Amino acid sequence: MAVVALLCLVACGVAPLLGPPATGEPAAFVLWQLRVPRLLVAMMVGGTLSLVGASFQIIFANPLASESTVGTISGAALGALLAFLSGVTIGPSGLPIVVLGAFIGALAVTLALAALAAHGRARTSDILLAGIALSLAASAVSSVLQAMATSNASLAEKWSLGQLAQIGYRGVLLLLPFTTLVVGVLLLRARAFATLVAGEDQAHSQGVDVRSLRAVTLGAGALGVGACVAWCGPIPFVGLIVPHAVRLLFPSRQRFFLPLSAIGGATFLAMCDTAARVVFPGREIPVGAVTSILGAPTLIWLVLRRRVP
Repeated sequence: MAVVALLCLVACGVAPLLGPPATGEPAAFVLWQLRVPRLLVAMMVGGTLSLVGASFQIIFANPLASESTVGTISGAALGALLAFLSGVTIGPSGLPIVVLGAFIGALAVTLALAALAAHGRARTSDILLAGIALSLAASAVSSVLQAMATSNASLAEKWSLGQLAQIGYRGVLLLLPFTTLVVGVLLLRARAFATLVAGEDQAHSQGVDVRSLRAVTLGAGALGVGACVAWCGPIPFVGLIVPHAVRLLFPSRQRFFLPLSAIGGATFLAMCDTAARVVFPGREIPVGAVTSILGAPTLIWLVLRRRVP
């Protein structure tokens, strides 16, 4: 695991150096005020989304579950968009209203799926289809709101594509407490998650409070996804692609599944954002589009793979 972390750190360290060259003072500004803070945000967001996706796969007992397929990202995007278009900046709790709206939206959709998953008759395919349906419904409402908006419409449309571009470290400072809390809460329960993989009966026999674990995971996941979506917009499929890559590369490392997913997610999104910057010189692809391009075929492949006897 230490070797993997070192390789990921090296890859992320190289990422800000890639791109159109610059010299003198502009080079320092581009590196330290544009690319480095963008890299830090990409690592925090990627690590959080991947860790949440890996945790959701365990508590839903569904390898296709992620923050995208269960509707958490779409719910967060809808809640954040409603808050964004309201024009209010600070909520009653002192949190930025966009973060609060994204958290409420993410939690509402995730709890709806959790209620279905707890139903005795619900199959894995039922949960996945319900999550996709909720995602489509939330995305449709978001599209209607953007079409009807008369102010901040262009900003909302750009935000909805998933962007990491920024100037300075405001995004880093905003996301750091949320992502640190969420990552810490989930990683501290890594052993309980590893026990739950063997089944609820096994987890109960080893003293794991499964209901409490699910509640904490859903709450932490909604908070983490909500904060990331509030700042960067919806960036889908990170929590689907990376955990499955970890399983394929490290099939016998179940104990380190969550930490490796977090490290892999941070590196994956940093690499996707670097590709979005450099593939077409002078033009930039939204990083949400890059992850969608990679995630859609991954989801199809996983569905087909599960149906092969």
